[in-house]
Amino acid sequence: MGKDLIPPGSGDGDIEGIDLKSALEERYLAYALSTIMGRALPDVRDGLKPVHRRILHAMRILKLDPNTGFKKCARIVGDVIGKFHPHGDQAVYDALVRLAQDFAQRYPLIDGQGNFGNIDGDNAAAYRYTEARMTEVATLLLEGIDEDAVDFRLTYNEEDKEPIVLPGAFPNLLANGSSGIAVGMATSIPPHNAAELCDAAMHLIKFPNAGIDKLMSFVQGPDFPTGGVIVDDQASIMEAYKTGRGSFRVRAEWTKEDTGRGGYQIVITQIPYQVQKSRLIEKTAELLLNRKLPLLGDIRDESAEDVRIVLEPKSRSVDAEILMESLFRLTELESRVSLNMNVLSGGKVPKVMSLRDVLREWLEHRRDVLVRRSKFRLGQIDRRLEILGGLLVAYLNIDEVIRIIRHEDGPKQKLIAKYDLTDLQAESILNMRLRSLAKLEEIEIVKENEKLTAEKIEIEALLASEDKQWAVLRHDISEVRKQFGPDTELGKRRTQFGDAPEHDIEHIQQAMIEKEPVTIVLSNKGWIRAMRGHVVDFDSLTFKEGDKLTTAFHAETTDKVILFTTSGKFYTLNADKLPGGRGHGEPVRVMVDMDNDTDVIAAFKFEQDRKLLVVSTLGNGFVVPEADVVANTRKGKQVLNVKQPVEAVICVPVAGNKLAVVGENRKLLIFPLAEVPEMTRGKGVRLQKYKDGGIKDARVFTGSEGLTWEDSAGRIHTRSLDELKEYVGDRAQAGRVAPKGFPKNGRFGQ
Repeated sequence: MGKDLIPPGSGDGDIEGIDLKSALEERYLAYALSTIMGRALPDVRDGLKPVHRRILHAMRILKLDPNTGFKKCARIVGDVIGKFHPHGDQAVYDALVRLAQDFAQRYPLIDGQGNFGNIDGDNAAAYRYTEARMTEVATLLLEGIDEDAVDFRLTYNEEDKEPIVLPGAFPNLLANGSSGIAVGMATSIPPHNAAELCDAAMHLIKFPNAGIDKLMSFVQGPDFPTGGVIVDDQASIMEAYKTGRGSFRVRAEWTKEDTGRGGYQIVITQIPYQVQKSRLIEKTAELLLNRKLPLLGDIRDESAEDVRIVLEPKSRSVDAEILMESLFRLTELESRVSLNMNVLSGGKVPKVMSLRDVLREWLEHRRDVLVRRSKFRLGQIDRRLEILGGLLVAYLNIDEVIRIIRHEDGPKQKLIAKYDLTDLQAESILNMRLRSLAKLEEIEIVKENEKLTAEKIEIEALLASEDKQWAVLRHDISEVRKQFGPDTELGKRRTQFGDAPEHDIEHIQQAMIEKEPVTIVLSNKGWIRAMRGHVVDFDSLTFKEGDKLTTAFHAETTDKVILFTTSGKFYTLNADKLPGGRGHGEPVRVMVDMDNDTDVIAAFKFEQDRKLLVVSTLGNGFVVPEADVVANTRKGKQVLNVKQPVEAVICVPVAGNKLAVVGENRKLLIFPLAEVPEMTRGKGVRLQKYKDGGIKDARVFTGSEGLTWEDSAGRIHTRSLDELKEYVGDRAQAGRVAPKGFPKNGRFGQ
């Protein structure tokens, strides 16, 4: 390496040591502040982020007013990134496009010509193909910007100036909403109705201490450009606006159309905000194909300019309300729109504000703009009055003035000295045209002088009185309200409020499952499966080596399967969630939280109105309604309280008025079922007394029909109560040895 390539001062003495932790903190903080202030959070005063503000400012310079022609978006984007916003052209164009989309902005700030995207999620055309100009809303935001209404700062290259904030004669922050993610904070503000915001602002001017509840009598809630129905209760909406944080449940608006012969179809005319229509239909069709929407027959898109999504039910007997509830649960036909009013207060401080705070700060900004514009106008009037005063002097002394101008070498100084004029007045006299010397012109100057003097008095009175300032603002806001009132096409409310119909959750969940016959099979080692169809021959079922059938029963995919274990716990499984019939299924322990030392002793299909008898090995038991044993979690539901070595051993359905119990000692006891209490949880009462051992089996039967049992050969034996009267007694007695012919295994059934 040559000596000329060695950097000067490369010795150790030129290395400066810094603390890495503090350096990273400092740089990350600078980045965070830059993101918060210059990119992600809107200003509470005009509701705009810097990129949007710069786009509108550039369009104003290009004179793209609502009544002028369109200009190519490429020209606008070029001016924005060349003069004000040193970022990617696509990022700027995307921001511009969003300001023009009537499905994204409640009150678009840009009037676009060409393809600016659509509600299906299609992108806008390239900026060389599209054109744009400002809307009336944008002109309101810019109103008075040339009249010293706001402060300007140097642009990034210091060649030009840009506004720090716009005058904002339109309540843009809440009217159009905003969303953004900064560093460590985010903002999400849904759009609102401008007329309602104006009403609330005017009320706040009149009553500065008005509460949220009163302001919400004007601002009912969000008003989305895509409409929809908000189904939250008033209390939660009010809490959201009070704290500045919350969310809104928005549902699609739908109607039921009669198709004749008892049939119908559902037509969706409005979808929730920021939901892409094509994606919504695609996802719904996917659920339909996967048989997750058994009540829905077909979905199709018949939209043109307006949204029209047609849903056909599976059959005419399907309840439209239940069908829509299942769709609201599984698709984006219902979505949550969050509210997080985190904005830049005064353009500097990130702060979560309530509805009242946001309106108050906007009004204070508007008052500041009014005062600045008034002072600017006052300065213009003073200058013009000064000029008019000089011109009147010239008219009164016209001959002498003409002589001085014609014959004197320094006419300006002579005029100033002779008539005590200011430099501006003397300059104005020298710049007069000859035709201004007409008598009529003098009269006009006198009139203008009087008019401006009167206006000056009015402005000075306005600047001296805060009440007059608020009165002017109230009038200005009322004019904006007229422009965007509920009787105008753009101003009328699009989002309505409604209640979510109260439906049984169980009913809705079942409606979301396609009803099909299945056979539930449980093996001795705890493997469970659901075979399609109702299997008739259970002997044909196959199992893993060393395993065998414990129980099998017929059910539907919409049914619940109840399992009872030796721990006294009940577990609930959905039949549609069980593994299919291919293979041997899956272990029950994978699906529920069962202890390793517990086993399943009963499995059956859930029946809402049935009751069950549960008994422990000690012979203690009680009756429990089946509706009370359904478990909502994997942990199950403890019903029969047992403690090792005692275990739950019997769970049989209650259908009758008598209870027969048999112990391990083969003693049989029959007594009225009424002697067994009905409980939802507990240890139970003693059913039969034993010296040694415990209970073997129990059966509930109807006394008039007699007691039946099945022997080892499969034969059914029935004994009437008269034949068994020696076994009839009271609960907790020992009973007598079972009659001849009773199964040797001590059970009523094989």
